[in-house]
Amino acid sequence: MSNFMKMCEARNPGELEFLQAVSEVVESVEPVLEKHPEYRSAKILERMVEPERVIIFRVPWVDDNGEIQINRGYRIQMNSAIGPYKGGLRFHPSVNLSILKFLGFEQVYKNALTTLPMGGGKGGSDFNPKGKSEGEVMRFCHSFMAELFRYIGSNTDVPAGDIGVGAREIGFLFGMYKKLRNEFTGVLTGKGLTWGGSLIRPEATGYGMVYFAAEMLASHDETFEGKTCLVSGSGNVAQYSAEKIIDLGGKVVTLSDSSGYIYDESGITREKLDYVMYLKNVERARIKEYAEKYPEAVYTPVDPVLGYNPLWNHKADCAFPCATQNEINAKDAKNLVDNGIKLVSEGANMPTMPEGVEIFIDAGILYAPGKASNAGGVSVSGLEMTQNSMRLSWTSKEVDDYLKKIMKSIHTSCVEAAKEYGTPGNYVNGANIAGFTKVAEAMMAQGVV
Repeated sequence: MSNFMKMCEARNPGELEFLQAVSEVVESVEPVLEKHPEYRSAKILERMVEPERVIIFRVPWVDDNGEIQINRGYRIQMNSAIGPYKGGLRFHPSVNLSILKFLGFEQVYKNALTTLPMGGGKGGSDFNPKGKSEGEVMRFCHSFMAELFRYIGSNTDVPAGDIGVGAREIGFLFGMYKKLRNEFTGVLTGKGLTWGGSLIRPEATGYGMVYFAAEMLASHDETFEGKTCLVSGSGNVAQYSAEKIIDLGGKVVTLSDSSGYIYDESGITREKLDYVMYLKNVERARIKEYAEKYPEAVYTPVDPVLGYNPLWNHKADCAFPCATQNEINAKDAKNLVDNGIKLVSEGANMPTMPEGVEIFIDAGILYAPGKASNAGGVSVSGLEMTQNSMRLSWTSKEVDDYLKKIMKSIHTSCVEAAKEYGTPGNYVNGANIAGFTKVAEAMMAQGVV
């Protein structure tokens, strides 16, 4: 495994996020490779870390001042062994090849866990929709799709939203795809309800993560009732995680954005959460304004020299990192454990750094990696694809019931895989092994392609 990682580092120099994601999986699946030497002979792992296709393209567009702007677009088509590539598009200044390869690699295993026939992919651009006018976002999206449309399709690659790509952006992207291909098909998920979207899709990642956490608690004869919960982020995943935690009797006391975080010891009620949704989804304002409206809350701005995030240094029972990758370092993880955290369920992709993961596992807390706990979003995207193929629309209850069943199934798969390979209760190993073996079997069946 050491030689394998050296090979990966040599082939992917400087791609720290991607190498971090690969390293985590490699550590988990080593016993699988020992038990199945045929996977080694077929170079399954070597093939899995190499994307099937990497597409990089120029995205020129004109801003409101008539100036030409140029961004870079990407699509990583990582693995299609069990179905069409499936994964979001991210519009954010931090987007680069390493981040998208890490996200695409994680997506392969996450999608395999969902029980649905979906491969893994990811894409996006270093374009920042924040501060842009509606017209500028539309022109960028149209230019982006004018190139991407060549490589996607309902049976080939079905992108969705991610950070910076919400309902507005999906609408503009779909409109241009439809115009260029002259067809109305389920090529994107996260669509509006009047034109092929699915109920529960906006809520799915957050709801699914909480359903997964509820399964973890139930395995120890506990529920959310009366539990204090720390949530980071204030976007889609954080909002609906908070909503479902409140529904199940928990108390959410934190939310954050890139400028800082709020701590509301009395708890974020449904009324307060409605205000957060208005603040972030309509006004597109900063979380600081929550503390201005609700003086009982304390706002703490980001301190870049602090070395840890004080959001994770409050007494609580459960933690839900829903902001971005690597937001919990070793110090944060230690603070969480020292403050009595019993459960950590990831809403973001790889939000905990490797040292933090080690601290959680050593402490014996219930720790769910993102590829398992936040798979609800892509699960309902898969259900949206199914509804599009059938030309049907399911009710909220039907979709939510499917989502609960899928998250329960993912939990069972993780528990059983971890137990089978000698690490009972280790959800990291369980998720990696369960996802890896499903994809590996499909790759073995299809030969060297």
